[in-house]
Amino acid sequence: MGKTPLYQLIGEAIRQQILEGRLKPGDPLPTIREMASRWGCTPGTVQQAYQELARQGLLVSRPGQGTRVGSGLPELASAADQAPLRQAVLTHQAEAFLLEVLRAGYTPAEIERAFHTALDRWRTVEHQQPAPTGRTLRFVGSHDPAISLIAAHCADFAAGYTVAVTFTGSLGGLIALAEGKADMAGSHLWDEASDTYNLPFVERLLPGQRVALLTLAHRRLGLIVAPGNPLQISGLADLARPGVRFVNRQRGAGTRVWLDAHLRRLGIQPEQVVGYGEEEPTHMEVARAVATGRADVGLGIEAASLGYRLGFVPLTRERYDLIIPEEAWALPAVQGLSSWLATPQARSLIAELGGYETDETGQVTWT
Repeated sequence: MGKTPLYQLIGEAIRQQILEGRLKPGDPLPTIREMASRWGCTPGTVQQAYQELARQGLLVSRPGQGTRVGSGLPELASAADQAPLRQAVLTHQAEAFLLEVLRAGYTPAEIERAFHTALDRWRTVEHQQPAPTGRTLRFVGSHDPAISLIAAHCADFAAGYTVAVTFTGSLGGLIALAEGKADMAGSHLWDEASDTYNLPFVERLLPGQRVALLTLAHRRLGLIVAPGNPLQISGLADLARPGVRFVNRQRGAGTRVWLDAHLRRLGIQPEQVVGYGEEEPTHMEVARAVATGRADVGLGIEAASLGYRLGFVPLTRERYDLIIPEEAWALPAVQGLSSWLATPQARSLIAELGGYETDETGQVTWT
């Protein structure tokens, strides 16, 4: 079967904008020349698309007035009927972008990493959008690119479900569980007294509850620096050096808890660290601040530094768990997730992000 003609793809893209209300009756469309430039095709291809939409009553062309959305729109096709062409339009647009950046000299590996980084960054603000409908597994907690990976692969372990992701920090995730606003939380809270992760905080914030700690992975935490580490930063003590600009994580983040405890051990006061009050909600945003020159150094996971091709000074290995109350553990989506995390496929996908150890991925500990 041959590829869908380009004029049909252009027509479906316009049709979809009308369906979604982004183009309304009377709105002007780009000129044929502008649309041809946008799609990288001949004016004749665009003209054919416009003519086809006009025959369907979707567009109206008048001399001197250009092409506009028609005022009496016929009933549009069902979502199921549109699905193949919608996917074809999306694939064409992705191919056009891919060709553009390949011509600019980027490698496929760089493009793939940039895509995953951008998608992870988008998910950090997803909670500001309307809540998804249907069967939803609610995640609230600490940022980790592997959570975005889980959300993207939801169909592999829980067909018909979506994963709603809200990054609030480890403490925020546990509080959401206590308030019944989440099905699972992501946490990597280090307890200074016991030198362990998560369990002491779960027992304090969810007292008397039976809770599962499903290990996502161990990950490397360290200082994210510019490529080549031009300031020769080697540890936390360097954050107090004159001329070093730091970018911090928000209060309640497990990374911030770890940092504050270790700064106290070193006798470093927050006011001695330039940029201590500059907070970012995710590891990726910390890396972005360093990549754009807004900061010289930030504390984050190795995967974030790799996402922006930055330098990394490892400091510790931390455990990241999914915290799941017993009542949520029985959900089919959670059971599917637990089984999926133990598979070689899931472990490989997480390890490919960089900076992760997956020997214990999928293991369960109960309180």
